[in-house]
Amino acid sequence: MNRALRRGAPLALATAAALLLAGCASTPDEPEASKTPDAADCLEVESGALSDAVTVEGEYPGEAKATFTAPLEADELQRTLVIEGDGDETETGQKINAVVSLYSGASGEQLFSQPAQITAGDATVFDAFRAGIDCVPLGSRTVVVAPASALYDGAGNEQIGLEADDDVVIVIDAVEVQEPLKPAEWTENVPEVKFGAEGEAPTVTLPKVDAPTELQMKVLEEGDGDTVGEGDSVTVQYQGISWDSGEVFDQSYTRGEPSTFTTDGVIQGFGAALVGQKVGTKLIVVIPPEYAYGTDPAAHDLGGQTLVFLVEIEDTAPAA
Repeated sequence: MNRALRRGAPLALATAAALLLAGCASTPDEPEASKTPDAADCLEVESGALSDAVTVEGEYPGEAKATFTAPLEADELQRTLVIEGDGDETETGQKINAVVSLYSGASGEQLFSQPAQITAGDATVFDAFRAGIDCVPLGSRTVVVAPASALYDGAGNEQIGLEADDDVVIVIDAVEVQEPLKPAEWTENVPEVKFGAEGEAPTVTLPKVDAPTELQMKVLEEGDGDTVGEGDSVTVQYQGISWDSGEVFDQSYTRGEPSTFTTDGVIQGFGAALVGQKVGTKLIVVIPPEYAYGTDPAAHDLGGQTLVFLVEIEDTAPAA
């Protein structure tokens, strides 16, 4: 994708937030240092005929169902406030929990809808997305219509199915300011973990009980290296299992090399488990849907599912 994904965050870990950021062209498994968010003035965008004409349905906050006449052609950014929240206006530097739903202006098709964390006033976020989050009251739902040039430099995004020169419609729910997320200690019904020989994938056996409803983590082996900081670039081996199906849906072990990504470029619960841990640590974390891919099964292949990740932290460095 073009100036979008923080390289190295595998598709099964990447969040909508990772698709908002300006970076270099990448594929999901290539490493790249993350950008440090730069402060910018509040981006204020006027409404227009195109954004006013978009009809939005769906419970707030959540997956938005946008309807508009396609193909849609936009010459400038437009923003319409569909729901005006009663909270304070977002301020530069605040991390906002949001739900982002993106539509192709050419076809009217929804390309993705899932939770994301966006930093208000972040100059590394494309204006097409910033327009929906900057200087709006918390609790708001906005519709943004953006020309192709305002997103991925008009080159499209193969991973999400956005064609080059395709204008977009984006619905963003600005839900709340995110306080730092901390996993609780996982003490009951912790899965059994067996590490194999070098080059072999470990085995995680889930207990036959209902999935935990709280973000929880257990340190299996504590490392003695550098401590992972918020937003740092981290290199890990990992295995992801769905508690619902019991199946491994993604892992680095079978790819022959670890993966590198930033702690804020992956699903929220996964990143929260890494921050504060030391290089060399082995841990297991259980992530409820609200800290993974959201509670709606229709919005993502892993939507509505509780996920378990076994992680070995191999290296960390400040985001470049």
